[in-house]
Amino acid sequence: MTHPQLHAFFVQIGLMLAVAWLFGYLMKKFAQPVVLGELIGGILLGPTLLGAFCPDVYASLFPIDKTVTTSIDGLLKVGMLFFMFAAGLEINLVHFRQCKLIIASTSLIGGALPFALGFGMVLLFPGLWGGNSRPLLLALFMGTALSISALPVIARILMDLDLIGTRIGMTVMTSAMINDLAGWALFAFILRNLGQGDPSGNIFSTLALVLAYAVLVLAIGHWLIQPFLRRVRYFQDWPGGLLTFVSVLIVLAAVGAEEIGIHAIFGAFLVGMAIGQDQGSGQEKPIKLMVQPFAINFFAPLYFVSVGLKANFFSQFDGILVLLVFVVACLGKVVGAGVGARLGGMRWREAWPVGVGLNARGAIEIILASVALEHHLIDQRIFVALVLMAFATSIISGSVLKYLAKP
Repeated sequence: MTHPQLHAFFVQIGLMLAVAWLFGYLMKKFAQPVVLGELIGGILLGPTLLGAFCPDVYASLFPIDKTVTTSIDGLLKVGMLFFMFAAGLEINLVHFRQCKLIIASTSLIGGALPFALGFGMVLLFPGLWGGNSRPLLLALFMGTALSISALPVIARILMDLDLIGTRIGMTVMTSAMINDLAGWALFAFILRNLGQGDPSGNIFSTLALVLAYAVLVLAIGHWLIQPFLRRVRYFQDWPGGLLTFVSVLIVLAAVGAEEIGIHAIFGAFLVGMAIGQDQGSGQEKPIKLMVQPFAINFFAPLYFVSVGLKANFFSQFDGILVLLVFVVACLGKVVGAGVGARLGGMRWREAWPVGVGLNARGAIEIILASVALEHHLIDQRIFVALVLMAFATSIISGSVLKYLAKP
């Protein structure tokens, strides 16, 4: 990179972090998830506002330079590996054993109903989606996008409301984890078929490959990585070595995921999940203390600010599409998860907070939308609709859950 390119690179990184910090701080003051402030900062800094009202300033700050753009994109992709690893650390499969029926019913219906509604709305209203050349893949993607939840955002909301250790919080977290695993498996299948037109009859073999990779990573984590962390004592005196070791695992899992044709972030998520199950080595807490703060406070803000730079949220705003996606998303998740929790044995007073809690889409929804946009599966109108839906559901979940979950 030349001197002007390095200058542009660092200016953009600095600006993105600055607006992320400023608007994240404002969201915290209003008791909202920080990620929402980071999105707002990106929208203000991007073509939606700065580019529209001060085009010369926007062009000087974000010049069209392929080298700079590629460098920032590479940094963001590395950052997403660590962010998804941090999200995987939050998953604890022990919860499933304690409330099997409730969690199974909640996750099944809470995932199946929004998937069916998302899949169906693409096929029922084909004109809304811009004449996509791969309608079946798009339908699968929309079903997957609406069925998945945002585990990091949900965890933050439950922690802020002191619900993380309650039956409601445990059910929400574990059901979200199951929905996310199923959603990532489906999304991995979609990515494998992007270059082949509509998916063919190999869907079961592809899903089996994805699930086999997940089982392989979790098995390696259980039988090799966890015992290694328990026995190796020098990490206690060399925390930097532990961070390097974990970084190598994240990269290796990402390489393996890309090798079998799925996105690298799926591999990083699985490594985090594998290490997060180990409660005996004493190393999971140092890993969280080292990886999570940097992933959540450096890499994640850069990524979510960059979301606002990817589209013009005014010119690409389609009111009918935004309303349809939002209504279908809320209806499918709140009703599906709420009814599922009730059928599992919860009272309605507990079941509805579960449905509302699982409705937060937040960061994970935006990651899915960004990857789909990058692979040209969706256009910018659909991307804007999904980002706004993730934004709105996260605000609504935090605000409504505060009242529904009162004793």
